[in-house]
Amino acid sequence: MLKTYKSSCKQNITRVSLDQYVPKVELKEYLKIKDTIYEVDSKAENGMTFSRLLNYKYSDTLKKMDPDHLIALVTEVIPNYSCLVFCPTKKNCENVAEMICKILSKEYLKHKEKEKHEVIKNLKNISNGNLCPVLKHTIPFGVAYHHGGLTSDERKLLEEAYSAGVLCLFTCTSTLAAGVNLPARRVILRAPYVGKEFLKKNQYKQMIGRAGRAGIDSTGESILILQEKDKQQVLELISRPLENCYSQLVQEFTKGIQTLFLSLIGLKIATNLGDIYHFMSGTFFGVQQKILLKERSLWEITVESLRYLTEKGLLQNDTILTEKGLLQKDTIHGSEEEFQYSFHITKLGRASFKGAIDLAYCDNLYRDLKKGLEGLVLESLLHLIYLTTPYDMASQCHPDWMIYFRQFSQLSPAEQNVAVLVGVSENFIGKKASGQAIRKKVDKNIVNRLYLSFVLYTLLKETNIWSVSEKFNMPRGYIQNLLSGAAAFSSCVLHFCEELEEFWVYRALLVELTKKLTYCVKAELIPLMEVTGVLEGRARQLYNAGYKSLMHLANANPEVLIKTIDHLSRRQAKQIVSSAKLLLHEKAEALQEEVEELLRLPSDFPGIVASSIEKA
Repeated sequence: MLKTYKSSCKQNITRVSLDQYVPKVELKEYLKIKDTIYEVDSKAENGMTFSRLLNYKYSDTLKKMDPDHLIALVTEVIPNYSCLVFCPTKKNCENVAEMICKILSKEYLKHKEKEKHEVIKNLKNISNGNLCPVLKHTIPFGVAYHHGGLTSDERKLLEEAYSAGVLCLFTCTSTLAAGVNLPARRVILRAPYVGKEFLKKNQYKQMIGRAGRAGIDSTGESILILQEKDKQQVLELISRPLENCYSQLVQEFTKGIQTLFLSLIGLKIATNLGDIYHFMSGTFFGVQQKILLKERSLWEITVESLRYLTEKGLLQNDTILTEKGLLQKDTIHGSEEEFQYSFHITKLGRASFKGAIDLAYCDNLYRDLKKGLEGLVLESLLHLIYLTTPYDMASQCHPDWMIYFRQFSQLSPAEQNVAVLVGVSENFIGKKASGQAIRKKVDKNIVNRLYLSFVLYTLLKETNIWSVSEKFNMPRGYIQNLLSGAAAFSSCVLHFCEELEEFWVYRALLVELTKKLTYCVKAELIPLMEVTGVLEGRARQLYNAGYKSLMHLANANPEVLIKTIDHLSRRQAKQIVSSAKLLLHEKAEALQEEVEELLRLPSDFPGIVASSIEKA
């Protein structure tokens, strides 16, 4: 009886449509050319039908300020509903936000005025009293920009304010569409471009997919603004299918297949050629091999990648790479004997694997660390910071040469010597700053990496992203990303050095540098920030209140903390105290083990060795 009941329940459940539980939100797509709105209609002859004319009175001055009629489009929905305006560039986001607020009626200032004032106050608190002048102007109107130039704390605050309805309009870049869940009643695409590239169908769908909120709105709208010259291209865009998804293992060779193989062998998931080949056959790339591989077989790709890793000294095998005729152009599969050829990871391979070092840069890192041993400058952190500045960020850097020269001139002689040691002279920077021609070739990546190490060095000294952002004329969000990237890479380099005995001298230095990069605050705040739930702002509050060490926090009374520290809940106070106690206990145990180890009689002590021989 029970079995029958369960069976019938199962059948009934499978028949129930998910549509009954997930509310449908209708998405209407529109195109705007000049002051005319067209609805996207796949049944129409040219893919669109006339919808309406914009009903907004524009003066000649207003037309010059807002040629795309954005004000007409956004004021139809804000402030009662939310709106996203996607812009091609970061700078365009800020300009559009300011332009909208210059035109908006003063009435918009009254909507949730108290809450918007609180947002501005919170932004200042997390930024040590600093506030972006653009946001200072736009937030009172319920408008803000959202792009990679913001710090993570700023983004979080603005996103929370938008979700709560305090902010009703974001001008944003396409990155918002791919990441954060911030839906809107209306989504406006200011142009069919991302940067200078024309929109792809999947990018377009990702952006307009933000329109409409399930459970809140019954409908959502997207409006793509376009010029007459782009009309045909846009019509083709909206009518074509989504782009196919392909494996990227071949496109990014070193980051893909070779890194995968090193991990497989390092983790001992697959160590012989046959197992590695069979693993590859089961990947997304393996499934798509007939589409992606026109000239080479999967077997050839596998063997070539293993050969490359062996030649770089990351893997070791004595047979496969010297066996003549193993890799023939017409070979599709290897023989049974070849399938058994096994590999093991070398010391350098294990260091790269344990350190999660990008194989494109592991040679450079080894060479830089080796060269650093010849004349490591320890008078300051600059040399060590240079060695832990991420290689991949250097390729994206565009130095301001006047700033570069000014910062170089402010360095001490020992610090300037770091630049000379890595291959960048004062003469070179001076000539670049003055626009003179340079005959001697200097590695661009080294020059860029040194510039970024100047940024990080200044940041560690000043611990203020805003002042460093102004000094180097860089977005604060970029500087924060550089800092977190350097902290992560410093940890990777530490693990890399731990596996190679020749780099033992770096280990203790990298432990301290990683800690400094991770927290990037005044040295006295670092012990407090090791406690769970204590970030820079809270650490500063605790320090100013007299809680200057881990022992102080471990012995604190949560009730006293609540009264002493602003905006600290009872739950947070208890968590801080219990976390500090746990951390203190762990440190005490570690010290106790170290003491016992020091007091223990060495196993190779002469007397012990002699007595053991006598007993034998």
